[in-house]
Amino acid sequence: MTLEELQTGQTLLIDKPLGWSSFQAVNKIKWDIKKAYKLKKIKVGHAGTLDPLATGLLLICTGKSTKKIAELQGQVKEYTGCVTLGATTPSYDMETEIDQTFDIDHISEEMIQDATHSFIGKIQQYPPVFSALKKDGKRLYEFAREGKSVDIQPRTVEISSFEITKIEFPKVYFKVTCSKGTYIRSLAYDFGKSLNSGGYLSVLRRTKIGDFNVDNAIDPNTFNSLLES
Repeated sequence: MTLEELQTGQTLLIDKPLGWSSFQAVNKIKWDIKKAYKLKKIKVGHAGTLDPLATGLLLICTGKSTKKIAELQGQVKEYTGCVTLGATTPSYDMETEIDQTFDIDHISEEMIQDATHSFIGKIQQYPPVFSALKKDGKRLYEFAREGKSVDIQPRTVEISSFEITKIEFPKVYFKVTCSKGTYIRSLAYDFGKSLNSGGYLSVLRRTKIGDFNVDNAIDPNTFNSLLES
């Protein structure tokens, strides 16, 4: 990959590792490019945040391709993951400790399959309080970490498919296709609630963004091997 190609604009398919923030992945790519070509600056940005506890497809744009970020963010996304039933956490995932436990003895596999139907189509969803959304110039997770309550408004999102791929109580594995702005953590929480129990997201992997597939993505740690030095 030449400097001219990167400056003209590339959309890089990165398989974000567990524990990395999207910001870290962008910084790694930017650092590698600047080091390889002895640059002081180059435009690099990502099209859609992935939480540190999620893995999978992150689109990173360079040079003039950064102008396409808004368009790429609007693409339909596909995720695979796991909801653990019988408990909730404040963050709706494993970032925070379990705060409540619930009975799951009444839940059958048929109930789980049936529950997915109520989430298909346009739904109202409350973003997690532990999220990067801003309110009054401050990110929601900052309020949450300070122990402050904040009024969060629901948003309309669209789930086009929600498939249960495996059930190993209390774990329920799924594949979901959804619109921009969908919080899979909120879906996990609401799914548990719909079963008269609780649920939190214990695994998440983004597999597709529009026509881009994680199968074609590279590890950010190996990106520098693609650069001409």
